[in-house]
Amino acid sequence: MPDTVLPIKILVINPGSTSTKISVFENTRAVFSKSIKHPVEELSRFNHVTDQFSYRKNHILNELEQAGIVISEIPYLIARGGMLKPIQSGVYEVNEAMLRDLRIGVMGEHASNLGGIIAHNLAQSIPNARAFIADPVVVDELSDIARYAGHPNFSRQSIFHALNQKAIARTFAHSISRPYEELNLIVAHLGGGITVGAHEKGRVVDVNQGLDGEGPFSPERSGTLPAGQLIRTCFSGKYTEKEIYKMVLGHGGLLAYLGSNNAREVEDQARSGNKKAQMVYEAMAYQVAKEIGACSAVLKGRVDATLITGGIAYSELFVQMLTYRIAWIAPVRIFPGEDEMQALAHNMLMVVNGELQPKMYI
Repeated sequence: MPDTVLPIKILVINPGSTSTKISVFENTRAVFSKSIKHPVEELSRFNHVTDQFSYRKNHILNELEQAGIVISEIPYLIARGGMLKPIQSGVYEVNEAMLRDLRIGVMGEHASNLGGIIAHNLAQSIPNARAFIADPVVVDELSDIARYAGHPNFSRQSIFHALNQKAIARTFAHSISRPYEELNLIVAHLGGGITVGAHEKGRVVDVNQGLDGEGPFSPERSGTLPAGQLIRTCFSGKYTEKEIYKMVLGHGGLLAYLGSNNAREVEDQARSGNKKAQMVYEAMAYQVAKEIGACSAVLKGRVDATLITGGIAYSELFVQMLTYRIAWIAPVRIFPGEDEMQALAHNMLMVVNGELQPKMYI
């Protein structure tokens, strides 16, 4: 009798602002998934994100125990990457340098900073287990020319939906039996924030910095605002710095125009004849189309495909309005939603199977 090949077990950890998603995979199949909700009143007890470490870790262990999952049998742990220093795309094994920067919030505090910390701590209690992260939002592959912002006091930064953009790009490349590293692609992630990346031969050489509001407006972000008007607003005395920041990030976009950050609700309003909703929704598609057009210029018009992903890609109306403006650039493929857990597990499998070499964070 041939030896039975045991499945590769992977624990995926994805901390968000008010939840922690966990999944256990056996190879490519998720055998357990749970989104652990964290009430705001409980999180408010903690002064800093990293203070939530034990709280979130214990929730993870409790959920795994209740599901009958023996964590000591899981040799591979991979987490959503946090706000680290700018790094190249890839899978990184958690080390002391990474833990230090996640704890101090070298690029800012964010719930995702806890991912690598928790994964590493859990791995320490499992014989021969290893902890990793993959493609955090700070992946930086910008070309030198893309960093120029227009004044030496400023520079453009790469902060975007790296995990999903890279995963979708590789999925598309696999579907046409070509290496991702041979293709020129434009990938538009349409979610609460919107980022559009120019992928040139496996590197995102230009992308809008959607975190702070650069690029198209989105369900809750204002996008690139007229600089002069923004400056005058900042110094008008009417708003605090915090209020201005909320105007740009969190209370902008669809929410500011229509009172809702739910694209499905806005689409329903537009379809029911609400003229303002129709115009605002189309304006968002118009701005995404402009960003895609800009990426086509970055790639000198040599684009193999434009890939549309994220939650808003489920909106037939939005995709129709967007495709109408960009179909001339390259074939358009739609990949609705995002599956960060599957993407993280896939990255882990590529490392285990020797298809991808993990990198070292320094």
